[in-house]
Amino acid sequence: MKSGFITLVGRSNVGKSTLLNTLIGTKIAAVTHKPQTTRNILHGVLNTGEGQAVFVDTPGIFKEHGGSIAGKLEQRVKESMQDIDLIVYVVDPTRSIAEEEKFIQSTLRKTNTPVMLVVNKSDLPAEEKKYLDDYLNLDIDFVETMQLSALYNRHVQPLRENVFKYLEEGQAMYPDGEISNVSREFWMAEIIREKVFLALRQEVPYSVHVEVEEVEMNENKDTLKVKATVFTDSNKYKKMIIGARGRAIKEIGIAARKELATAMNIKIYLELEVEKDKHWEERI
Repeated sequence: MKSGFITLVGRSNVGKSTLLNTLIGTKIAAVTHKPQTTRNILHGVLNTGEGQAVFVDTPGIFKEHGGSIAGKLEQRVKESMQDIDLIVYVVDPTRSIAEEEKFIQSTLRKTNTPVMLVVNKSDLPAEEKKYLDDYLNLDIDFVETMQLSALYNRHVQPLRENVFKYLEEGQAMYPDGEISNVSREFWMAEIIREKVFLALRQEVPYSVHVEVEEVEMNENKDTLKVKATVFTDSNKYKKMIIGARGRAIKEIGIAARKELATAMNIKIYLELEVEKDKHWEERI
């Protein structure tokens, strides 16, 4: 069998996390409109007749946001591109080549690892993909160029098949049935954080973090109690997340509970709190 690691890289909001979820066939990574929703290095494990491919989702490069967290995420991207078998560079043809893209491309030109270009959003009409040729004509020696739609799972199967060309023979890195490197609590926290971003759209600050503190099954083993805290760095944003008469946090809880219950096939009792913590960035 073949086995190896494939890193997904690209600027923020090009669809890397959506692609990871589609490749694996289940939701591992949070997906929102917010830049750098992905903050940790997430693994998605694909097992086929040819072997095991471990896809590595990375934080998006986002140069407009400064601060310590941006530096941390950029370093994680650099580390994720070391000692791997293939790099999949994901791009969005509706967006021009800006500073983030140039930074990534300069890194790709220096690597000895095979690089595959994946142009996302192939489902869009041609007039919306006005920067497509700019990406197709990049002066990078791509081993493959593919166009697909991660959101609608179109032309994704050829990517699943093609990555094995660049993997060596080897043993599986993950046992059967294990599809990611994240814990159950981390995954739950990501689902809740996603719902915070989706519920509040542009109003919610970038600085939101979620920690799941308690997961407990009831005596009848038919309900899972989940207690989690949403952290932000100011009282202003805390009030915003809670909302008037607690309306916003209630909507967030309903959406998160619904998705968790569907994914885990069990009734979920979700208790959410919102706290101010200026030091949450130190824990990610």
